[in-house]
Amino acid sequence: MKEKSAIVVGAGLVGSLWAIYLAKAGYKVDVYEMRGDIRKADIAAGKSINLALSDRGWRALDRVGVGDEIRKIAIPMYGRIMHSLGGELTFQPYGKEDQAIYSVSRGEVNALLMEAAEKEGEVNIHYFHKCTGADTTKGIAHFENTKTGANLSAQADLIFGTDGAFSAVRYKAMQKLNRFNYEQRYISDGYREILLPANADGTHRLDKNALHIWPRGKFMLIALANEDGSFTCTLFMPFEGEENSFEQLQSSSQINHFFKNTFPDFFELMPNIATEWGGHPLSSLAIIRCFPWANGTTLLLGDAAHATVPFYGQGMNSGFEDCRILGEMMEEYRENWPVIFEQFQQERKANGDAVQDLSLHNYYVMRDFVGDPKFLLQKKIEADFSAKHPDKWMPLYSQVTFSHIPYSEALTIGMRQDRIIKEVMEEV
Repeated sequence: MKEKSAIVVGAGLVGSLWAIYLAKAGYKVDVYEMRGDIRKADIAAGKSINLALSDRGWRALDRVGVGDEIRKIAIPMYGRIMHSLGGELTFQPYGKEDQAIYSVSRGEVNALLMEAAEKEGEVNIHYFHKCTGADTTKGIAHFENTKTGANLSAQADLIFGTDGAFSAVRYKAMQKLNRFNYEQRYISDGYREILLPANADGTHRLDKNALHIWPRGKFMLIALANEDGSFTCTLFMPFEGEENSFEQLQSSSQINHFFKNTFPDFFELMPNIATEWGGHPLSSLAIIRCFPWANGTTLLLGDAAHATVPFYGQGMNSGFEDCRILGEMMEEYRENWPVIFEQFQQERKANGDAVQDLSLHNYYVMRDFVGDPKFLLQKKIEADFSAKHPDKWMPLYSQVTFSHIPYSEALTIGMRQDRIIKEVMEEV
């Protein structure tokens, strides 16, 4: 009997998890990664160090038995803590009392998934291999070894492009196809990360079991806890053209003045912010839409198919959900891949678009409204109504984060609920 084989391009979060799914289904898997082994190097510049893992992601991890290993490095966050300009703190729970999203290190999760994939026995990860093209009908992928300059080609039954927002599989192969639709849109805001160190005794300087937000209208600062007592903080702000923008923060005095006046309680925790400012690059944020995701032997997954902005914490979760749903289809359709690819892209495309719409919407909510007393009252009314009538009303955030309702359905229901709650608030 012929051995089943697959090529996975990209050993990031989605690629590593999908390699586990394939190996458990009896495939010999060759994973080609452009970078070196992440377990032996610092995480790639410009990639967020912290991510929020929620129910969709956990379900995908648990399905192949790796969830418990990830739980060991996950910090539960039960809600948001808003920091006002005057230093007042307001807590807003994410869901019911026991519901939480989890702060995890991208690098640590990636490393654990790679180790789990290699333990399956039929997974080989090839580092420093940049994809230079693919024949999607013949299952041939082309690579350049970036250490030696040598070119090589590999062939398998299937090719999966899990190589992120700027996917080489998509760019070098899929985008060359007739009638391939593609859209790349940058938002006007960028982000820069800052590491808030732990106290001298290794404890956290803020409540570790919440996501901290300093909402300031057209920009915001957020902070997520790390296991070592530090916090990964991210400033989201326009690149230029606004009263407050990254363009305005060039000198140490400008940086200090900005933080002292805009985030005074944070500045007290980190008065040396100006010296730490240059430690991480200023990065951009893009939404990428494309279709079809499949052609011949080849399929795009995760960010390669539907890259989004990070404001709902669903980029990793939606990519992991891709893996789970594709794995279930693999069983349901008995590895009839033409049928699986078509079913998968038809089902997931609308959900990929919905994640992007939800993420953009949530940015404006986090940035502009979470500190607004009327908004907080609205959320309290919603929570009370949901507690009394759980069969009739689940808040949009809970639908996205604590359920497995398809994203597109959650978006439709959420828009309807928003209209209703706005009418209620007019009467308050």
